[in-house]
Amino acid sequence: MEQIIKPPHLDVSIDLQQAKSLVPLKDMSPEHLDVLLQSAKAEYLYPGQVLFNRGSVDQCHLYLLYGDLLLEDAEGRETLLKGRSEIMPLKHHKPRRFQATAATDCAILRLRSEELDKLLTWSQVADYLHSVIARDRDMDEDVQWMMQVLHSNLFYKVPPLNVEEIFSEMTAQVVDAGEVIIRQGEIGDKCFFIKEGRAEVTRQGATGIEQVALIEAGRCFGEDALVNDAPRNATVSMLTDGVLMSLPKQGFFRLLRSAQVPSTTLSHLQQRDLTSSSIVDVRSDEEYALGHLPGAVNIPLHLLGIKSRLLRLGVDYICYCDTGRRSTAATHLLREQGFNVKVLADGSELFNRADFDRYLETDKNYVLRDGLAVPGH
Repeated sequence: MEQIIKPPHLDVSIDLQQAKSLVPLKDMSPEHLDVLLQSAKAEYLYPGQVLFNRGSVDQCHLYLLYGDLLLEDAEGRETLLKGRSEIMPLKHHKPRRFQATAATDCAILRLRSEELDKLLTWSQVADYLHSVIARDRDMDEDVQWMMQVLHSNLFYKVPPLNVEEIFSEMTAQVVDAGEVIIRQGEIGDKCFFIKEGRAEVTRQGATGIEQVALIEAGRCFGEDALVNDAPRNATVSMLTDGVLMSLPKQGFFRLLRSAQVPSTTLSHLQQRDLTSSSIVDVRSDEEYALGHLPGAVNIPLHLLGIKSRLLRLGVDYICYCDTGRRSTAATHLLREQGFNVKVLADGSELFNRADFDRYLETDKNYVLRDGLAVPGH
């Protein structure tokens, strides 16, 4: 898409408050959403300019922030969308089935779909783990720093599905002001979380030592050398006395491990026993309302920690979403609780079909009763 100069009378800034009204961004933590918006782009269209054509394929979620946008389908039917009232991404199924043309001056928010899906999933997994940790009275003293870990910068880079077992591998280290924790050029064998205190990040450059950043409690450092399997790219020294939690390299690599969960396919859904199985849609309630698999109940991933009590041992559950990432995470977490759960392996293929909506329900919703799906009111 060619670069478009912003019309002088349009002044649209992208901030957390505005993004928190959009679906599914509204279900992300402020920390993860802030990271997502760092790579977001605001684009501006004049009347008559085309945003996308029918049949085009891109890897983006597009949101109408301002103005009126005209959607035209293959039969020439037109729908007018008005900014400020649109909270869903613009017909983002691929390939696109509409041509989108600006009817007035428009502002568009463009987000990379893969980045959105990753950060959304990791944010919601952190929410789930928060609810689990908060219920464990033995962890009362550790809840605050554990939540700092879950919302730290480390989990903008790696999936936290295995984080529960990682906490047990972390060891506390009391440090003094002025102490050097890692040195530039060293081979990394662990990463660190600042539980208490402040530190300084410096780097040796062509003109001498430069201060790169100041980091405080709740931040992780040293993970880049492990992620990239490269020497340390900076030196970190304590500015105050403090406490660090260190995670050895082997434990860190367990974080990178993808969850291995059993799966099933759409073709097997028709054969399941309705008296002992249920389908669980883990997308947001707004996404569910736009269309869901027949008979599926809605338990959004970020509410899984609260609503998993509605499930019942002995019932077979199948989790799905539109990409497979949130549903794989949900399947893993529920299996950790002892439930019999599989992920729908080809759910994303269904949502990318041109006629996907033929297979979805929009006029019915379902709830769990005694662990099984029944029609809601």
